[in-house]
Amino acid sequence: MIKKFFITGTDTNVGKTFTSSILLKKATKAGYDTAGYKPVSSGSKKKSYGIINHDAMILKMNSSITLSYTEVNPISFLENAPPHMLSKFQKKTIKIEDLSLGLKKITAKSNWVLIEGAGGWYTPLSYTNTFSDWVKKEQLTVIIVVGIKLGCINHAILTEKAILSEEIKCGGWIANYILPNNRYNIHYIQTLLNYIKSPLLGIIPYFNNKNKINIEKIKIRLP
Repeated sequence: MIKKFFITGTDTNVGKTFTSSILLKKATKAGYDTAGYKPVSSGSKKKSYGIINHDAMILKMNSSITLSYTEVNPISFLENAPPHMLSKFQKKTIKIEDLSLGLKKITAKSNWVLIEGAGGWYTPLSYTNTFSDWVKKEQLTVIIVVGIKLGCINHAILTEKAILSEEIKCGGWIANYILPNNRYNIHYIQTLLNYIKSPLLGIIPYFNNKNKINIEKIKIRLP
């Protein structure tokens, strides 16, 4: 059975990609053939060999199976702006069917796929469709990354309610300490445990240097 998960965040810049890299490594260690998929990205860089997105490259590097860059990230925009706006300005339509086709190609090679969205739950792909519409179509299990900061309680509660209201399965949430030395962090967690129905999968501590992290010491369980 192929397991497919969609990573969403309570906002942009809450650590979706970093969290995804941890989950991919843990799933690989658990014996799965893992693959990361970033169907749509923005804020990329132009190289001699094409447009490359940093987040997509991290997913590619942390996948246990060999994937080409375009398999991981088929749709990429240079500017750092909402995808539906860039799609309109550049006359580059984001088709739901293309996202599904890319996912189908990856699932043919792996049995544990982690799909990273862009921004939050209702990030638009066009002026008529959001990422949530595609997630519902593909019947993906959602994992919420909560960036622990002022405002995260409201954002996390609203995100889970929106997911569950569309009868989409939420596999759990992960708390990411994105700010150092915040004495309210544990209180944010305790409050969310009272309001969010989905299980807490783990807490990611704050790191000054993510390149020197021992993944084994981060206690996150797979959904």
